Amino acid sequence: MEKRDFRRMGRTASVVGLGAWQLGADWGDVTEADAHATLQAAVDAGVTFIDTADVYGDGRSEQIVGSFVKDKPGLTVATKMGRRLPQEPSNYTLDNFRAWTDRSRANLGVDTLDLVQLHCPPTAVFGTDEVFDALDTLVQEKRIAAYGVSVEKVEEALTAIARPGVASVQIILNAFRLKPLERVLPAAAEAGVGIIARVPLASGLLSGRYDENTTFAADDHRNYNRHGESFDVGETFSGVDFQVGLEAVRRLSPLVPDGATMAQFAIRWIIDQPGLTVVIPGARNPQQARANATAADLAPLTPETREKVAAVYDELIRPQVHDKW
Repeated sequence: MEKRDFRRMGRTASVVGLGAWQLGADWGDVTEADAHATLQAAVDAGVTFIDTADVYGDGRSEQIVGSFVKDKPGLTVATKMGRRLPQEPSNYTLDNFRAWTDRSRANLGVDTLDLVQLHCPPTAVFGTDEVFDALDTLVQEKRIAAYGVSVEKVEEALTAIARPGVASVQIILNAFRLKPLERVLPAAAEAGVGIIARVPLASGLLSGRYDENTTFAADDHRNYNRHGESFDVGETFSGVDFQVGLEAVRRLSPLVPDGATMAQFAIRWIIDQPGLTVVIPGARNPQQARANATAADLAPLTPETREKVAAVYDELIRPQVHDKW
């Protein structure tokens, strides 16, 4: 699989990685055996980058990933921190960072974490020098090798990119979220900051597998967070109304190349964006993991196809999401 550079980390990553949110919780139950089989299928398909967080399943995702990557050199594991306490800027302190990273180091079974990202913190955190001084201290103490940020908003990403120690920015980027293409990806490329694209399938909407009769389990965020009841609504279906998303997918489906799935088309669209480092689709089983990775084998999409994707976005999606994030 194609590898791309995290220039500020001095590492490369497979252009398709694996998001491990679903291996913890919030997507219904995934057994530990199924989680390990999914991770193995992804790695066998060329994936070298795994993204998790300390709050996914209250550490369960980190523990599963940690037990899997033990004695498997060449993999990069990114985790996230900051959402174990109320989302107040005053909680983003060096003491809390040490406690959170110590917990993640134990969960993942490592002395030094490859990459730690602030987990969509309050906007004020991005402008606080003391926060980034504390992150630099974690690097000096060898608790972490590098740090980045996960963001909700474009302006947060741009503020972070201007920080010299930030190695990566994780942001929602998919065919229903085009705003980062305007400024974030160009700024990151110029600065040498890696871009991690999350929610690439808009919580499964862009898989093409859903219709008006689709239902989700009670413990699945696609059921309980449709209006932002538990966290930012943009994390569920990328903030797009479910019915509008279904119509958009119907209009996009004729663009899917022969022999590819809608999900693979959606991932390939992200891979084609200049400045993208790695896209991190989730997978609940080995078949999904293999199919996601195979998207990297598709030919780049034509300019005409990309224009048609933008046209669907402009007509249906832009009015709902563009100015919110």
